[in-house]
Amino acid sequence: MQESSTTLNRSLGFWSALALVIGTVIGSGIFFKQSSVLDSAGSTGGALLAWFLGGVITLTAGLTIAEVGAQMPHTGGLYVYMEEIYGNFWGFLSGWMQIAVYGPAIIASIAAYLGILLVGFFHLDAVWQAPLAIFVIILIGLLNMVENRWGAAFQIATTLGKLLPIIAIIIFGLFYGDQDAFGQTLQTVHHSAGNFGVAVLATLFAYDGWILVANLGGEIKNPQKLLPQAIILGISLVLIAYTLVSYGILHFVPAEKIHTLGQQTTVYFAQSAFGTIGGRLLNIGIIISMVGCLNGKIMTFPRIVYAMADRQQLPFSKYLSYLNRKSHEPMIATTAIIAYASIMILFFNPDRLSDLCIFTVYCFYVATFVGVFLLRHRHPTTVRPFSTPGFPITPLIAILGALFVIISEIGSDFTGVVLSLVIVAAGIPVYYYKQHHRTTD
Repeated sequence: MQESSTTLNRSLGFWSALALVIGTVIGSGIFFKQSSVLDSAGSTGGALLAWFLGGVITLTAGLTIAEVGAQMPHTGGLYVYMEEIYGNFWGFLSGWMQIAVYGPAIIASIAAYLGILLVGFFHLDAVWQAPLAIFVIILIGLLNMVENRWGAAFQIATTLGKLLPIIAIIIFGLFYGDQDAFGQTLQTVHHSAGNFGVAVLATLFAYDGWILVANLGGEIKNPQKLLPQAIILGISLVLIAYTLVSYGILHFVPAEKIHTLGQQTTVYFAQSAFGTIGGRLLNIGIIISMVGCLNGKIMTFPRIVYAMADRQQLPFSKYLSYLNRKSHEPMIATTAIIAYASIMILFFNPDRLSDLCIFTVYCFYVATFVGVFLLRHRHPTTVRPFSTPGFPITPLIAILGALFVIISEIGSDFTGVVLSLVIVAAGIPVYYYKQHHRTTD
């Protein structure tokens, strides 16, 4: 196979980019984290504030990254930003972390949970969970091997589909609920409630994923303008949706009931509001939501593989950087990510693997947020396509939010933090090997 001389198409418009931001954030978290956020916050008012603050912190991160992304509208996102700001070594490690574990593990964990939902929905034997999960990601992978406009169109369709249950929950909760959505305090868990920081941390994980649209910076039309617009509007819409969904549920279901129901809270809401069929319709909405989330991640993570291989930084770079001459899609990189994720579904606990990299992901987030200050210092007279509003307060809030996640991870899972650092360090010999053998790959 010869390396393709083609390049990625700049064919994605604003709506495709916006759908990617929304679609890669909204998966299943908003439907299943209501109880855990409430339990940690200790009160309904605290839970609502946690969802809102998590969105605000995420929005400051998006506003900060938008300035960096507008200056570096290239395929690879965070990997490219780290490389441009701090050099090839740190750029490589940020990319390595995402493609060695984080990206495939996130795809595997979402697909595995989707397999569980599909087995339950169709009343199949549990043995079908893994095959169904792998089948779905293969189908989505094949869709993303044709021209990127098809994957983008599918992303728009699934994003619209996942908004339907969200809108239904908001409307019914707002107009038919009779609970005090702000003033209820949990009594049965008073001994463990009240950890507001843990509640905010849970929402931050539910908001994560928005930055993946930057991986397609080289395929977005006029990225200096459209990328910041898509990131900012996308996060803002998710913030509003998450806060209103939480308010709707808290306005309809008593706090103590939410604590008792746990992850089944949203299903209980749907069945109470719309009958037995409502629960099944909600499951369909969640399935669509997760399929759309998978599509966004399968569409974006192979771009990191392609970008790194295009720079001859990976083993088998000649093949991993191959683009189909007709569709201009990174077919080999997509196949590699799908195969790796499938292996994780079969043999590992992908949820645990993805959790291990949360610490390092946020370390690179912090470095990129700091990079806004470095870029302004290095190029004080450069005209920026987009400037972060409220500078320097906005990036400082983003930095503090990311540091909060990092410190929380160290305190709650020190072993996992060490393992995540080992995973990143495993890429160091690969980097130096490729530095000395680029011409022989």
